[in-house]
Order: sequence, then structure tokens, then C-alpha cells
Amino acid sequence: MYVKDRKRAILVTYPTKFAMSEAVSLAESAGYEITRIVSQKDITRSKFGIGKGKAEEVKQLVSDMDVDLIIFDEILKPSQQYNLARLCKVDVVDREKLILEIFLDRATTNESKIQVKLAQLKYDIVRVKEKTRLAKLGEQPGFYGLGKYDADVRLLDVKRRTTLLKKKLKIEEKKRDLHRVQRLSNKLPLVALTGYTSAGKTTLFNLLADEKKVTSECVFTTLTTYTRSLVLEDRKVLLSDTIGFISRLPPYMIEAFKSTLSELNFADLIILVIDFSEDIPIIRKKLKSSLEILSRLEISLDRCILVLNKIDRVKSNEIKDKLNDLVITKSLSQVITVSAEFGYNMLMLKEMIIGRLKVNPSSSYDTHSVIG
Repeated sequence: MYVKDRKRAILVTYPTKFAMSEAVSLAESAGYEITRIVSQKDITRSKFGIGKGKAEEVKQLVSDMDVDLIIFDEILKPSQQYNLARLCKVDVVDREKLILEIFLDRATTNESKIQVKLAQLKYDIVRVKEKTRLAKLGEQPGFYGLGKYDADVRLLDVKRRTTLLKKKLKIEEKKRDLHRVQRLSNKLPLVALTGYTSAGKTTLFNLLADEKKVTSECVFTTLTTYTRSLVLEDRKVLLSDTIGFISRLPPYMIEAFKSTLSELNFADLIILVIDFSEDIPIIRKKLKSSLEILSRLEISLDRCILVLNKIDRVKSNEIKDKLNDLVITKSLSQVITVSAEFGYNMLMLKEMIIGRLKVNPSSSYDTHSVIG
């Protein structure tokens, strides 16, 4: 599909298949066209993120290829961002900014829009402080649209808007809490789908709940928790589709989406979905990132079923070898391979869900813990 005014970019990333593939996917999801990939083993160096020689190489490519910006597949300090932008004479979008741009484009509900705006302000405030520091040194940075305005006034504005958005988010959180109280009063068990972005969570959700939510190969198709009911063995169950995970996500972004992700804390059972069609090293990295985020949310793996999706894309003679190579943590006691697209192993998955809900009946959380 043709995208109007699609900006051309040079991508700087790590020299691995996983890093390159994910970075390109992020860039394309944000609406950028990657014209060249430049890789280096270490892209966390002090001045430019990359070494001086590599930075000069990028500068020459920018000049020769007439690109609009540089996409840097790492979280840069404001000073690194400014140094590289000043050297190459184009804007630099780091991994943090790139993810925020996708979030801003995909947010649809009041809650998700507020969460994204809060994350954006958190990102901005660090750069406003850096502009103030550079101004005192006699620099005149004009990158990232900051312009030559009074940094102190901008800083106060960011703080004011942050306070206002936090108040609005509290109102949305109270609405979510009321829904939880209603669920608890009805004693309806909650099953939450989570996992790495683009693993097929929404496709699985549609199949289990008989829904028609939009699915896509793009990252972060789902930014808002979406809940529907289904019946398993004559028992009504609630099923939630949640935001996907991704590696190297700054802690404050997890914090900004905490009210959305908190659905996982209150779930009776969590379905952790991973794309099984990818190479084992990539699966391991995505599983590790997902488990790290669950750990940061203080979620016990005892409540999880690991679902290895897209088995239809794996050769039948490779399935057993891939399972043996994966070396899954003992904390994830239940693992199942499925195809959400073709419905393979859905009956077995439903039986696993029913079995787990019988062992762990609907939440023991009381209403005070939910709304407190």
C-alpha cells in the first residue's frame, strides 16, 4: 500500500538477524522507509552511540542518499542524540522515540491516549533539561522540534501537563476498578492473553472468543485491553487481549501502561503467547524479554500457560527438535503448541484452561485490594 510522504531513513542497529528484523518492523510500523542498514556490535558508546568512524560513515550515507532522518535502534541519551544529529545534519529518532510514535498512532481509547501522552512527556522532559544544560554551555540546539524557546517555561509546561494527565488517568483507572469489582461480585474467572508483540495474541483471542478484532503483522496492533466472555464447559469465563511486549522497553513505558497491564495482576490465568515459527535464538530472546516484564510486574509464572503459536509454519519433523532446544524454565509447567490461524490444538488448550481454573478458582482478591 502506498503511504503518502513516507520518510526515508538510515537504520543503525546491531548486526544480528533478530535486531535487524525487529528494528525494520518497528520503523515500517511507524511509517518510515528504510533505505540502508548500518550495523555495529556496540551501539551504546559515549558520544554518538556508535564509534566516530561509523558515525562519519553514516554522515556520508546521509549526504549521498538524501535521507530524511536516522533511526537508531537503541535508547540514546539526549547528548548522544544531539551529537549525532549535529554531525549528520538530520534528525535522529532513537528506539524509545520510535516506539512512542507507534503508540501515539495506535492509541484509540481515552485511557491508552492518556498513557501514551504521559510517556511522551516523560521522554520530552529529559530532553528539555538537556537543552537547558546545552544552552548554558553556549550551544543552540534546535533538534527534535524543541526550537529556541525558553527551556524553563517549557519545563514548567511539561510538569503541568503531566500532573493534569495523571489526574485524568486516575479517573480512567477508577472506571477499570469498578469493572473489576463487578467481575469479582459475579465470580467470573479472568483469563488474560499476553506475550511478545506480533505473536498472534489477537488471532488467538478472536478464535477463542468468536470475535473479529483487527489483526496485523505490524507490531503493537493492540494497545488497549479488550475483554469478552466465552463459555467453557458450561462456565462463563472472561478473556482479555492485552498490549504486546518488546525488548529494551524503558521502565517508564511499563509504568505508563501499568493500569492497562494491571489486568494481568488480577487474572486467574495468563496465556503467554510466543511465535514458535521463528528461529530458536529469536524465540529464546522474546521469551526472556516477556518473562522479564512479567517479573517487573510481579506476576508469578505459576499462573501461566506458555502457548507456542504458529506451529503451522514449522515443519513437522522440526517441532520436536525445537521443543528440545528451547529449554523452557521449570516455572512454566504447562506448554502447548498451537496454530491460532488454523485452530490446531484449540480443544487441548481449552481443556488446559478449564483444568487450571478448577485448580485455581476465580480470584481470591477482595474488593478492597482492587479499588484501594
